[in-house]
Amino acid sequence: MLRKITALFNRKRMADENMLLQTIDRNNIPNHIAIIMDGNGRWAKRRGMPRSLGHRAGVESLRNIVKLSSEIGVRYLTCYAFSTENWKRPRDEVSYLMDLLVEYLEKEVEELHKNNVRVNAIGCLEELPQKAQDALSKAFRKTENNPGLTLNLALNYGGRREITDAVKKIASMVDQGQIKCEEINDDLINQSLYTFGMPDPELLIRPSGDCRISNFLLWQLAYTEFWLSDVMWPDFQRLHLLQAIISYQQRERRFGGLIKK
Repeated sequence: MLRKITALFNRKRMADENMLLQTIDRNNIPNHIAIIMDGNGRWAKRRGMPRSLGHRAGVESLRNIVKLSSEIGVRYLTCYAFSTENWKRPRDEVSYLMDLLVEYLEKEVEELHKNNVRVNAIGCLEELPQKAQDALSKAFRKTENNPGLTLNLALNYGGRREITDAVKKIASMVDQGQIKCEEINDDLINQSLYTFGMPDPELLIRPSGDCRISNFLLWQLAYTEFWLSDVMWPDFQRLHLLQAIISYQQRERRFGGLIKK
């Protein structure tokens, strides 16, 4: 009986997903989507499982969302995987997360490469364990020339630290006489951020019921559309991504101005 109910549920979910795929405007897909992948630990706790299984379930959600993003023409997908604050977590959990990152990259890089996905990362990568740095470097080299989706993993990333690093970089340029203070502008700051060369996100997705950006892309999210959901990240499915995109497509983006009628 349980197997039949599961099969019926899956068929309905696929039917709903196909309906949404037909609904979205393929000419108005966000070029850059940012996701705060949150709720793994709470998802596991509610099921009486160790937090590690929640993180592992979250990897499956990431796999599905990356695949769909690539299929529908998203150009950049930035996923908040590990923040500068996450080092405060228990040592065993941090170690597991780093091992899971290595495992994900080693298992998925061939499939990502086959689908023309380019793997990138932002954050203070030099502070990650060496095994994680090596796995990232291997994935970067393997996929660097791929023309499709850029999967941008935010690792040991903090928005305040990114801005601080940009200020230090610009201050050094001033100190060395390369630029004058009056030449500092938005463009120069953009060029000094980890995300240089990427468009700002047009859509931010935050699952898990929280309503904060958690030190994520503080500069880049100035005019980003937010889509919030109570769904925990391990339960986040292709259907939810399509719902977020459709919500985005129904909004007027004025950037402080007015829409011309």
